[in-house]
Amino acid sequence: MKKSLILIAVMALTFCTVNAASKKATSIVLGTSQGFQGPEWENNTYTIDKDGYIVIFDGTSMKGWRGYGKNHIAPRWVIEDGCLHFRGSSNPKSLDKNGKKMEGGDIIFGHKFGNCILELEWKISKGGNSGIFYLAQETTDANGKLQPIYISCPEYQVLDNVNHPDAKLGKDGNRQSASLYDMIPAKPQNANPYGEWNKAKIIVQNGKVTHIQNNVEVLTYQMWTPEWTEMLQNSKFSEEKWPAAFKLLNKCGGKNHEGLIGLQDHGNDVWYRNIRVKVLP
Repeated sequence: MKKSLILIAVMALTFCTVNAASKKATSIVLGTSQGFQGPEWENNTYTIDKDGYIVIFDGTSMKGWRGYGKNHIAPRWVIEDGCLHFRGSSNPKSLDKNGKKMEGGDIIFGHKFGNCILELEWKISKGGNSGIFYLAQETTDANGKLQPIYISCPEYQVLDNVNHPDAKLGKDGNRQSASLYDMIPAKPQNANPYGEWNKAKIIVQNGKVTHIQNNVEVLTYQMWTPEWTEMLQNSKFSEEKWPAAFKLLNKCGGKNHEGLIGLQDHGNDVWYRNIRVKVLP
């Protein structure tokens, strides 16, 4: 009798666990307009994977993505073999049928995230350069001219460390792959060579940011502190060298401490895949 009661209890517990798991959300609707109106920016549904991440690029669709400051995707950003591929300036496919260079530019996913984990994989061409932006804003100057995305947000550097000259610029390798661009070097530097995939992970929580490359934590820092301001003053974004950048970066994320995820057109071929975001409390 006791064995039967125990068996019934175990079965009931198992049923409750399975039933609870079955109720977990498997998709989410995000508004991705950020100032744009139309069905392509509203009520898009995204998969939530088994790890609780929102899949914002699954290799089949660029829904929710658009050019920085634009309402469309430039034709040099394409989906190929399940990857989001930017065709660089030396790529013959970056030309139209008349031999004219097609439109490029940075792209963003048009929904703002605050505390979150961003994961993706990237692969760079020989001598290539790109970047991953987070907490980005679309900003304009006093005359309404769109400002570069990288003056409003941190950049996780994407680089061929061996063949791109930027790897030797800056200070102590702070322009190499996975570095907080021009501010903090990624150490240890464990990037795979050009043409091979690398895994990037960025954790943002209450101003504390961690960069992870190929499953190794390579740097951490805290925003919105005197130390953050000092780092900016010692970079190319200092108040003296670039006042607009200093002002924006010193308060990056804005009053709500949230912003856009972006990928950089730096003129070189680059590939991204498996882009997903987990929202943190």
